[in-house]
Amino acid sequence: MSTAETPDADVIVVGAGPTGLMLAGDLATAGVATTIVERRAEGSNLTRAFGVHARTLEQLDARGLADELVATGSPVRQLQLFDSVHLDLGRLPSRFPYLLITPQSNVERLLRVRAERAGVTFRTGQAVVGVRQDADHAQIELADGSTLRASYVVGADGVHSTVRDAIGQPFPGRSVIKSIMLADVRLDHAPEGVLAVNAVGDCFAFVAPFGDGWFRIFAWDRLNQQPESAPLEFEEVRAVAKRALGTDYGMHDPRWMSRFHSDERQVPQYRVGRVFLAGDAAHVHSPAGGQGMNTGLQDAANLSWKLAAAVRGTAAPALLDSYQAERHPVGRLVLRSSGAIIRMAMVERRPARIARNLIAGTLLKFRPAARKATGVISGIGIDYPAQPGTHKLTGQRAPDVALAGDPARLYEALRSGGFVLVAPGQSLHEAAAPWADRVTVVTPSDSSTPTMLVRPDAYIAWAADEADATQVAAALTASCGAAATSDRLVSHIGGASAGHQQHVDPAARPGADA
Repeated sequence: MSTAETPDADVIVVGAGPTGLMLAGDLATAGVATTIVERRAEGSNLTRAFGVHARTLEQLDARGLADELVATGSPVRQLQLFDSVHLDLGRLPSRFPYLLITPQSNVERLLRVRAERAGVTFRTGQAVVGVRQDADHAQIELADGSTLRASYVVGADGVHSTVRDAIGQPFPGRSVIKSIMLADVRLDHAPEGVLAVNAVGDCFAFVAPFGDGWFRIFAWDRLNQQPESAPLEFEEVRAVAKRALGTDYGMHDPRWMSRFHSDERQVPQYRVGRVFLAGDAAHVHSPAGGQGMNTGLQDAANLSWKLAAAVRGTAAPALLDSYQAERHPVGRLVLRSSGAIIRMAMVERRPARIARNLIAGTLLKFRPAARKATGVISGIGIDYPAQPGTHKLTGQRAPDVALAGDPARLYEALRSGGFVLVAPGQSLHEAAAPWADRVTVVTPSDSSTPTMLVRPDAYIAWAADEADATQVAAALTASCGAAATSDRLVSHIGGASAGHQQHVDPAARPGADA
């Protein structure tokens, strides 16, 4: 591959599902020239994901999208695992203490509009057949014989990822459930709650609303596991749902039916040179807990700002490697947690199910156990490893700190797309002035709040209970790169008064929905 050619983009994202759209929108909003390549000519009409968890809603809040998405769905504050065992999501320490039930298509719609507004180039109906790279660039080869070149390529092209195969990454694992039946139907009467879900040993069923009068049915029958190619009769779906739920809710008029299987798989490496994997291209697992789409979106949030820093030349050499260090353990955790839920739900013998319910129900009555379980499933309790000797907040999810002035909340300040320094004193604000092109500085309403440098993905990069200007400057250099030159700062700040950070109005930026 010649390195003398002009790249077609800074980053090429393969796959226009939720993960790819989030990633591309973030990059373009940060000023990175981004192209999405998608093999489908039009968006898919298949929705498998229906739940958006609290941490994902927080990530969308930091992009100005959460409130619009929440308006499309219904909140569920108790998540049923099996029989009478529930998780109480209402106690989550979040602005979104619930699971939002809304189809994946709604998430994709909002993310696509954002990406288009931010200037992402879309190349649809083009299949990727190969990937090559050298020390300076990566290149994708398309089925029509053409090529596209960029500084980096991200494979967000799903479980059958061409990018993953092209870079020689194995996808070890195994099938967990075979012959899950899917059907979109009408119901004579909807479930009393937003969701209906239950397992009775030899079968389980799950009912979720699209929000437009249609419902998606997931059903599985231990006694009749057919290959995915086997014809699916509506009566089979209805009979299994009735066995599992005690009623079929008067389902009728199916508009679509299919079978699929669920795997547990994860690639060993999320990064190979200038090529990265995210979402289902990197990890797949059972649908239990509704964590699939959510994990992919959080992969994108973690990777996007790091790639943007690398393109701008402000990234430390190890920054891109931290994507593997931070997200691979999370993928492994989700495989284990969702696998444990589905295996417990599939317990066949009645005595074992009674014991399962007793043990799980008892454990979840203890606040620490319940907090850990809800934290993992919702994503709220997932943190990243920190170096020894750093502040206890380092690597943790940033809480939505109340701020003095406008914006009123930390997650509104994060809509600038860059780092946010939460600092209580004017001297600390002045110390951060040389990084005004990358950092928004805000003042917490509570003066006892620790000084925190918050990453664009809403995790804490550095914190101190009592900080001085020297410490702040050192933290900014370590996380955000060297201070900008005076000419660059004048260009960025314009007429802003000396010694004060510019507060960016998210509504004024292309691609931002306030």
